[in-house]
Amino acid sequence: MAPAPTRGTKPVSAIRCVPATPSRWRDVERLFGDKGACAGCWCMWPRLASAEFSRGRGAGNKRALRRLVESGARPGLIAYRGRTPLGWCAIAPRAAFPRLERSRVMAPVDDQPVWSVVCFFVDRSARGAGVTTALLSAAVEHATKRGAGIIEGYPLDPAGKRLADTFAWFGLAASFRQAGFQEVARRSTTRPVMRLVVRQPRPGRRRATSRG
Repeated sequence: MAPAPTRGTKPVSAIRCVPATPSRWRDVERLFGDKGACAGCWCMWPRLASAEFSRGRGAGNKRALRRLVESGARPGLIAYRGRTPLGWCAIAPRAAFPRLERSRVMAPVDDQPVWSVVCFFVDRSARGAGVTTALLSAAVEHATKRGAGIIEGYPLDPAGKRLADTFAWFGLAASFRQAGFQEVARRSTTRPVMRLVVRQPRPGRRRATSRG
């Protein structure tokens, strides 16, 4: 993951974030590499049931993501510096990520339609250079332009403890707070549900949640 830029790194403004379209599939491959970002995931973990994900780990998950990209669904954003892909962020309406419905921690807060930010991946060479910050800002803009009223994330809040980058793919709560997101539920001590309201939602029933 990428915290705020440090001295000597290039500014966030030097990073360009654009949707993953069919013409950019080769850049997704280049960024994710042989491991598919992490352990053959290819950003399919949030989109598939556990057994289906495990069966497709590696080549199968890669084919599944490629089909999504080539369908025109724009399942994520790619961060570039110049022509070099540096990072990835998955953003879509929550319904695109059925794994969330089966999670106690990430279960729906209420019946409002939301877009969900569920995954970040930053190339090792660019970590610490503000790539995650740029991707989150771009994800908000991307979703808003497509009619989102609420954008939701499920980051980690490690209470000052240092996390290995491998375990921070949901993002960090501090980055979401910096982007204006507010905590709306917490079913785990380290995993808040955070939202940014960009358009006033319709009246709806709020589901009961536990905090703490």
